[in-house]
Amino acid sequence: MGLLGGSFDPAHAGHAHLTRQALMRFGLDQVWWLVSPGNPLKQHGPAPLSQRVEQARALMQHPRVRITALEAQMQTRFTAQTLRGLIARYPGVRFVWLMGADNLVQFDQWQDWRWIMNTVPVGVLARPGDRISARLSKAARIYQSARIPATASQMLPHKDAPAWCFVNMPMIRLSSSAIRARASGAEVTGSVLPGVVKGG
Repeated sequence: MGLLGGSFDPAHAGHAHLTRQALMRFGLDQVWWLVSPGNPLKQHGPAPLSQRVEQARALMQHPRVRITALEAQMQTRFTAQTLRGLIARYPGVRFVWLMGADNLVQFDQWQDWRWIMNTVPVGVLARPGDRISARLSKAARIYQSARIPATASQMLPHKDAPAWCFVNMPMIRLSSSAIRARASGAEVTGSVLPGVVKGG
């Protein structure tokens, strides 16, 4: 079970692309999007949670992807808190934490990040401009011995933590911040949600 957290403000085709790549590259049964109430590392608050969940569901229509607001339901703010809650709630499920390579760069700033690495396998998918900096990041260096090769990426869900895998994927140069800037406060349109991404 892959977990992809974020503000999804707004959800876009890049999130969908990363999710489909994660399903394929890591051999996951499902991916859950954890649409967060807010990002502790960002100064400005996101759009209302219900709006972001609705946008995400409109975008990502896939039988193996579930859009959730579990962090709000569990009243957790940090990833480690969320993982503790999910592990307690679903004791038989093997979770894999998913992130873009840009998040690996700042992963050592996350609360209890070492606990995360030592508790669940982590799948890292390379996005534009972050490959080198991610591989040289503090977390990558400290956990170098726990890295499994991209050629064995489908084994990641079956590995005991600490275990992580870095895979390159075809690039889609989209980011939520760029979309928000382009929208300039206007209502969300088809250009912000560039086509419904369906399963198949």
